[in-house]
Amino acid sequence: MTINNKNINNVFYIFVIAHLIFWTLIPSLTNHNLPLDTIEALAWGSNLDWGFNKHPPMSAFVPEVLYQIFGPQDWVYYLLSQIFVIISFYYVFKFSNEIFNNKLLGLISVLLIEAIYFYNFTTPEFNVNVCQLPFWSLTVYYSWKIYSNKEIKFLDCFLVGLFAAFGFLSKYLFIYLLASIDLLFVYLIFFKKERKFDFKYLITIEVFLVVLVPHFIWLYNNDFITITYGLDRTGLEQSILFDHIKYPLIFLLKQLGILIPFFILIWLLVKKISFKINFKDKNLLFLIAINILPIILMLLTSFFMGSKIRTMWMTPFYLFFGSLFVYLFQAQINLKKLKAFMIGFVFFFFLSPVLYAYVSISNDDKRTDYMGKEIAVKTQYAWDQQFNSTINVVLGDEWNAGNLSYHLKSRPVWEGFIEREKLDQLKDYMCLDSVCVGSR
Repeated sequence: MTINNKNINNVFYIFVIAHLIFWTLIPSLTNHNLPLDTIEALAWGSNLDWGFNKHPPMSAFVPEVLYQIFGPQDWVYYLLSQIFVIISFYYVFKFSNEIFNNKLLGLISVLLIEAIYFYNFTTPEFNVNVCQLPFWSLTVYYSWKIYSNKEIKFLDCFLVGLFAAFGFLSKYLFIYLLASIDLLFVYLIFFKKERKFDFKYLITIEVFLVVLVPHFIWLYNNDFITITYGLDRTGLEQSILFDHIKYPLIFLLKQLGILIPFFILIWLLVKKISFKINFKDKNLLFLIAINILPIILMLLTSFFMGSKIRTMWMTPFYLFFGSLFVYLFQAQINLKKLKAFMIGFVFFFFLSPVLYAYVSISNDDKRTDYMGKEIAVKTQYAWDQQFNSTINVVLGDEWNAGNLSYHLKSRPVWEGFIEREKLDQLKDYMCLDSVCVGSR
């Protein structure tokens, strides 16, 4: 298909629909079981609260809503992931169209990020990282509306606060985006004095905090367990002096490796690699704030704390990288090379699902090969031989117990790990390996 100004919207919608179909269909056909993080989210969702031992509640709330409608249909949760991805793509496209006032450059900005590992190969697993994506793009888009419009609108401020809160309730690392945007506004208002402070800004903070109040209460009542878990994942307690250099370097090298396909597409698109950075350019300043500053803050965290930065934590950080690089190289973009760019894009677009299908089919020892349905059938049969009651409680780790909670028709509530006190509260119970099921 030839791309021109008249059909750019059509090309974009064809792209996102194709992405949604491929990345819903392929894991649905090649995986025997849902991935670990998705099962974990569904386990939490069976016993919804304002937080869990590892994460805040949003990534559990959304799958549970779908479970109540569709039940244990694996394709639904693969589709859920892709809906979250294409919502974020839509707002990247919308933002890019506005900042460039050029739909072709807006389309290229989105097509570029399709080549990034986080937005293809890893997307079938709905988890806290994927859950952040639409809220990240929405927060950026409405922050841009506040930033670019002369008149600050109440609705824009309200929506920034709301989507920022939803993002934070997905994963605490969302704070890196919020800190970056706040630093930009503080710089422009109090240092450069290019903007006047408007009390409408406080609406954003008020909405953000009001939405988070129940979670903060839950955190306090549960000894800040999610924060403790996050710190444990960084390996902070075992940190030595050399880690303050080693982990930031590893972090940088991994990011460069992940971005190789992205840079290949950039190379296919531009005449030559050259650009100038003008810090007086307000559009560029915003793009740097939402793209580079969060990564710098993450790098500084690793440097000062000597902590590991796990690769998947960076999932939402590159959503607007296409917009940034197209903005930097827009004078160098050679539309005569658009055909070569599209060939490269199509290659990467099909390569990722093909590789995913190959790995899924050829390897038979992955989490997605777990015989969850079969184990649930055997568990139900063993239960029926001993009891007349319904299984409505399951105890154990999120993977083994979570699979039973998901696959058993009675949808038992996951109530955490096996403890004698919990078993004593049950009318009937039965333990198999690392899991106990019971009835109240």
